[in-house]
Amino acid sequence: MIEPTAGVFEGREHQLPVRIYYEDTDFTGIVYHANYLRYLERGRSDFFRAVGISHTELAKQDTGFAVIRMELDFKRAARIDDALLVRTLFERAEGVRLHVRQTITRGDEVLFEATVVAVCISLSGRPRRPTPDMLAKLSPWLIPTDS
Repeated sequence: MIEPTAGVFEGREHQLPVRIYYEDTDFTGIVYHANYLRYLERGRSDFFRAVGISHTELAKQDTGFAVIRMELDFKRAARIDDALLVRTLFERAEGVRLHVRQTITRGDEVLFEATVVAVCISLSGRPRRPTPDMLAKLSPWLIPTDS
């Protein structure tokens, strides 16, 4: 059986290839704007998968995530058949918050940029600190701070 890829790391940045299919586009062949959010979610989820953080295991520990803030900058349109790269960089963890920067590129061309703040929550929706195991797996990929 061929396993799907969870992307690769280039330094601290996780890179996930995404192909644009007909279902991703509107009637003009341009990617429908809301689909960029799906690509970002795949990038964050596969970043976790690649560093050994399992959503299934987190759920068993009463832990999940909720996005509480996104700043989006649409720069250029992606089109049917494009090969894109979702680039994800977890910048820092502060208390219950995870700060993430994401970019979607086509070759060297930046199509989309986002800053994302997600919070760690219990499955009932209450804020909680990330598990020690999750922080241990995530910390090598965070941008070092001057403290």
